[in-house]
Amino acid sequence: MSFLVKNYNRRNISFKKGKGSYLYSSKGIKYLDFVQGIAVNSLGHANPKLIKVINNQSKKLWHVSNSFIIPEGEILAKKLAKKTFADFVMFQNSGAEATEAAIKVARRYFYSIGKPKKIEFYA
Repeated sequence: MSFLVKNYNRRNISFKKGKGSYLYSSKGIKYLDFVQGIAVNSLGHANPKLIKVINNQSKKLWHVSNSFIIPEGEILAKKLAKKTFADFVMFQNSGAEATEAAIKVARRYFYSIGKPKKIEFYA
């Protein structure tokens, strides 16, 4: 008996490890991972470079509030801005935060072009 809420119709399979784009079931069967955590993890599994970076970071800090300057975030934001159309970058923790930020940016845009009452959004 599972004590998990039945909000998903789970498949009768479990995985014990991953390597790159592949998952290995508890029965040893190799699968190409097309799901990738349902769009959460597109970095693959057990990437040696990523493991090294995460391991090094785990010995320093796990989380710092965005209320403070985060040098690594500044570096990444600069790289992203230089390689894209963006002048600025905003990092978010979740889809809800990203949606909230998008609404705020859209409201600010319409305010700046003289349409402050354009406030109805659908998300």
